[in-house]
Amino acid sequence: MEIQAFGYLGVGGSNLDDWAAFATSNIGMQAVDRASSMRAFRMDDRKQRLFIDRAIEPGAQVFGWEVANAAALDSLAARLETAGVAVKREPAELADQRCVTELISFADPAGNRLEAFHGAQVADTVFKPGREISGFRTGPLGMGHTLLTFPDIDVALAFYKDLLGFRISDFMVAPLKAYFMHVNSRHHSVALVAAPVRSMHHLLVEYYLLDDVGQGYDLLQGSPEKIVATLGRHPNDLMTSYYMRTPSEIYVECGWGGKEVDDTTPPMEMTSVGSFWGHKGLFEDIGAAPSAAPEIGPRRAPVQVMEGNYERMAGTCPWWDAMRGKTR
Repeated sequence: MEIQAFGYLGVGGSNLDDWAAFATSNIGMQAVDRASSMRAFRMDDRKQRLFIDRAIEPGAQVFGWEVANAAALDSLAARLETAGVAVKREPAELADQRCVTELISFADPAGNRLEAFHGAQVADTVFKPGREISGFRTGPLGMGHTLLTFPDIDVALAFYKDLLGFRISDFMVAPLKAYFMHVNSRHHSVALVAAPVRSMHHLLVEYYLLDDVGQGYDLLQGSPEKIVATLGRHPNDLMTSYYMRTPSEIYVECGWGGKEVDDTTPPMEMTSVGSFWGHKGLFEDIGAAPSAAPEIGPRRAPVQVMEGNYERMAGTCPWWDAMRGKTR
């Protein structure tokens, strides 16, 4: 299938200055000069990854999905049209605003605006983060992931899986019905969750170093009302992260150490929404029943690190070595 990465996110809103302060100081993105009706932000060498636009309906979002080239874009458009999905080939003016060569737009079954594009423009200056961070894990993995809720999860799943070509990394049928889906080696670029209403829950941004996450979490301690979920670690993508409120009705997950997947591993069924530890407040927010006690058990996994992002330590752990031996 053609889609390769989650390329950009657009958010509708008029509180541009609030977003500019939040995206730079809290997340660490770089603000870039754009029209007076919008604000745009960089995460890497791309000209923009996130934009806030007054022209987009407040509360709505635009999800930009990247394909390799013009032929791939034409192939995707043709398949969508054959399936009865209305596709608009957007003018050059909008492509310029999105900082891409060419794009099409269409809607998913719940009405979310999706755009597919190729030829993302690269900036001619070095990325300068809005706060001191090591950088974001993007590149071929895209800008991160998003979680979307759908009243009809089965229709949404068929659209994203069978028509757009997303692959399931893992899924859950109870207590929530959810599908975590990938288009590259990032564990998921989109998560589909059953809920009474359509919504975007959050955007994930992933940092290169764990300290970037911890320092960002420290920045929120003076305004705890902005914390949606405490620092914790997910059991499926192994992300260590926290969630915070944005100036709009969506959240941002700031994380590190996400798991990679490939298409040779079959989807795994999850039986619990509980994290290895932490993330207090998150699961109630997405509809799980509140729990009086944390769900603590024999659930743990090695951290996921990149070459150059760690130093080996001397020493052994006989218990852990024995446990590993049992699983081989």
